[in-house]
Amino acid sequence: MSLISQNVLLNKPTEEIRQKEEEEEEGREEENGEKSTGETETAALKRRKRKRGKSSKFEEAKREEDMKNLQNDLFGSIYSPLEFGNESQVKEKDQAPLFFIDRSADDETAVFEEDAKSELEEEETRKPVWVDDEEETAEVDILNGANRLRKLRREEDEKVISAADYVSRLRAQHVKLNPGTDWARIGSGDRGASDGDDDDEEDELLRSNGEAVVRGGQRLLPGLLEYSKLVDANSEEPSRGPVNSVQFHRNAQLLLTAGRDGRMKFFQIDGKRNPKIQSVFVEDCPVRKASFLPDGSQVIMGGRRKYFYSLDLVKGAIDKVGPLMGREEKSLESFEVSPDSKTIAFIGNEGYILLVCPRYKKLIGTVKMNGTARSLAFADDGRLLMSSGGDGHVYTWDLRKRECLHKGIDEGCLTGSALCTSVDSTLFAAGSSTGIVNVYNREEFIGGKRKPVKTIENLTTKIDYMKFNHDNQILAIGSTMQKNSLKLVHLPSYNVFSNWPAPRSTLGRPQCMDFSPNSGFMAVGNSEGKVLLYKLHHYQKA
Repeated sequence: MSLISQNVLLNKPTEEIRQKEEEEEEGREEENGEKSTGETETAALKRRKRKRGKSSKFEEAKREEDMKNLQNDLFGSIYSPLEFGNESQVKEKDQAPLFFIDRSADDETAVFEEDAKSELEEEETRKPVWVDDEEETAEVDILNGANRLRKLRREEDEKVISAADYVSRLRAQHVKLNPGTDWARIGSGDRGASDGDDDDEEDELLRSNGEAVVRGGQRLLPGLLEYSKLVDANSEEPSRGPVNSVQFHRNAQLLLTAGRDGRMKFFQIDGKRNPKIQSVFVEDCPVRKASFLPDGSQVIMGGRRKYFYSLDLVKGAIDKVGPLMGREEKSLESFEVSPDSKTIAFIGNEGYILLVCPRYKKLIGTVKMNGTARSLAFADDGRLLMSSGGDGHVYTWDLRKRECLHKGIDEGCLTGSALCTSVDSTLFAAGSSTGIVNVYNREEFIGGKRKPVKTIENLTTKIDYMKFNHDNQILAIGSTMQKNSLKLVHLPSYNVFSNWPAPRSTLGRPQCMDFSPNSGFMAVGNSEGKVLLYKLHHYQKA
C-alpha cells in the first residue's frame, strides 16, 4: 500500500482558449478571402501552408511547456530553482498542494519503526560469524619462547598463558607503544587548557628580556663539525722538537708555542701567513709547559728543573725563579695558573701542591694529598683548586683557608691523569690512565653524588690533556701515546664528532691543544714540531 498519493493538476483551460483563437482566425481569413477574390489560387495555397506551419510550431512549443510544467509539479523546478527570500514570487498555481499524506497508514508506519529498532538492537548484540574453538584450549609459552614475548609477562615467574589472554596482552602492548595524539581525539577536554598554557608561555617569553637563543646565533649541533684546515701556525719557523705547549693570548691574535728545543715563539694568527713576532731561547731548560697569566702580563715557563722562568711581556725581561725556599722538588714542569692571576699551583713531591704568588715569585703555602699528585685545575675564579692523582680520588681545596673541602672517588678510576673545569665551573672532567673520561657536575659531586653525568670511552691510552671551549659546547680530550688520539666531544649530547679527525688527516701524535678565546680557531701541537691550525666555522669570532 502506498503511503503517499499524487494529485497532478491538468491545465485544461489553456487548451480551450487556443481552440477559440483558431476559430476566430479562420473566420477572419474567410472574410478576407471574400474581399480578395481577385487573388490567384497559388497565393491562397501559400498562405494556408504558412498558417499550418505557424500552428504546428505553436502546438510543439505548447507541448514542451506543458511537459516542463508537469516535471516541475512532480519533481520540483530544475531549470529555475527557487532562492531563499524569493518565495513571494511564486505563482498562485505553484502554491497549490502537490502532495498529501495518507493518514490511513499510520498504524503500519509505527510497526515499521518498531521493526527497524529491533533490527538495530540485534546488530549490536550479534555474535561473531566464526569462532576458533582452539583459543579456549591453546596456550602460549612466553618465557621459553621467542625473546620478544618476555615483555608480555606480568609476573617474573609467569610462563604459560592462554591464547585469549595472549591476544589481549598483545593489543595492550600495541596501545602502549603507539599512543594516540591528544589533538586527534574527539572530545578531548584538555586541549583548550593546553592551548591556554602555550599562550601563557608565549606571553611570558615576550615579557621577559632574557636570551631567546644561545649566544653565537644558534646551538652547535652534534654529529658533524664544520671546520677547515689553515696554514700551520708556526709555518714560518717550525719547532726542532716536540711542541709541548700552545696557548692563545686573550686578544685572540697572539699564539704562544713552546717545546723541548728550549724556545718560546710568538705568532700573529691571521689564518693566511701567521707571521712570527718574537722568539725567546732558554738554554738550560727544555720547556715542558708554558702559559700566559690570564691578565696577559707574563708568561710562566717550566721544565724538569728546580726552577722556572717568568717572562715579562711589558718590559721584555726574563727572570729565573727558584729553587723555592724550603722545598727540594727537582721538577716544576707541571703547573696551573689561577683565572684571577693571583696564584700559580705547582705539583710537588709526595702529594704536595706548591702555591706561589706570581707577583713576588714567592712560596705562599702548600696543601697535601694522600697519594701522589698528577693533575690540577682551578675553579670558582681561583678560589678553589681541584686535584687528582695516584689514589683515584678528586680533592677540592679552599685556597683561602688552605683546607680540603671535599674528597670524592672518581668512578672507575685507578690513577687520575688529567683534570679540567669548564669556564663557568659548573662541570669538570676527570681523565684516567686507562683512557676513560668522566664528566661531573661540580656542585653535585661536592654534595656527595658520585655518579658522573657521562663516561667517555673513545680513547684507550692515558689521558694527558683536556680542554673545554669558551661556551662549554666542545670538550677536547687527547693522549700523547698514539697518533690521531685527539677527540672532540659535543656537549651536552656527549657524542664525539664523527668527522674529527678526518680519516686521511695526519695529526701525528698530538701533544697539546688550545681554543682561541671565542673558539674561532683551534691549535694543535704535535711531536713533529708543527702547530696545526683549524678554523671552526660555527664560531664567527676568533
